[in-house]
Amino acid sequence: MTDVKTPYRAGYVALLGRPNAGKSTLLNQLVGQKIAAVSDKPQTTRFKIQGVITKPEGQIVLVDTPGVHKPGYEMNRRMMATVQDALMGVDLVCLIRDASVSTGSGDKFVLELIQRAKKPALLLLNKIDKLKDKKELLPLLDWYQNEYDWRELIPISALRGDVNDVLPAEMIKHLPHGEPLFDEDDLTDQSVRTMVAEIVREKILLQTQDEIPYVTAVVVEKWEDEREDFTRIHCAILVERGSQKKIVIGKGAARLKEIGISAREDIEHLLGHRVHLELFVKVEEEWRNRQGLLDDMGIRN
Repeated sequence: MTDVKTPYRAGYVALLGRPNAGKSTLLNQLVGQKIAAVSDKPQTTRFKIQGVITKPEGQIVLVDTPGVHKPGYEMNRRMMATVQDALMGVDLVCLIRDASVSTGSGDKFVLELIQRAKKPALLLLNKIDKLKDKKELLPLLDWYQNEYDWRELIPISALRGDVNDVLPAEMIKHLPHGEPLFDEDDLTDQSVRTMVAEIVREKILLQTQDEIPYVTAVVVEKWEDEREDFTRIHCAILVERGSQKKIVIGKGAARLKEIGISAREDIEHLLGHRVHLELFVKVEEEWRNRQGLLDDMGIRN
């Protein structure tokens, strides 16, 4: 009897959900490398980030999208346009829902986006590690099950990585037959400079907590590969007011130093060699509404 080879599958899978649902955490877990900034702050992801998972049976291109929210600035409008574009251009949607919080109007709005897109979709109920009893999921599962024709409903903990083997196989099942979209060794479409800027921004969010929620951005202004094993990087941290600059720098520049030390460790891990990281803070009023700056940061129209 001749073995029939299973046709290869490849396609794009959008990770969609409210801010802080765990999309970027899941992306990093599944890809096996940090390619997206992660924090407990809403709107951490500002542009579309693609992560590539290649298996013998297929290739998944994960599209991490900004958390769905009401846009108040040009930056946020662009972020929501990115979400809409991603929905239209993918083969499968994964709705990631924080199962540890009650259902609000934002969750219903995300669901409506999927209902209008009419795409094949998986429901991923995330953060089940925060639940005292898994029975708490039952009303949520029942509600979602009645609202859309889901391919699968899967409880997960992205933080623990408990579905890193199961979930990719489930995604591949619902992708079209076709050749790989990226080379086997590719992990992301993001440039190294973009990932470095995102690492620095992640550390700012972690260090400043609620003091500087969304008003910072990071731009790599200088990159010098002085040797094969040593790179000198200069990053500008943008804020909108002088008072915010003081918060990022901290007393005696202590906070900026901590941001730099923590970011440099991750950057050295990413590049595989020593790095000298220079950070400085610039006040750029209303940068979230400035078209040119947003273009330079990769937050496209």
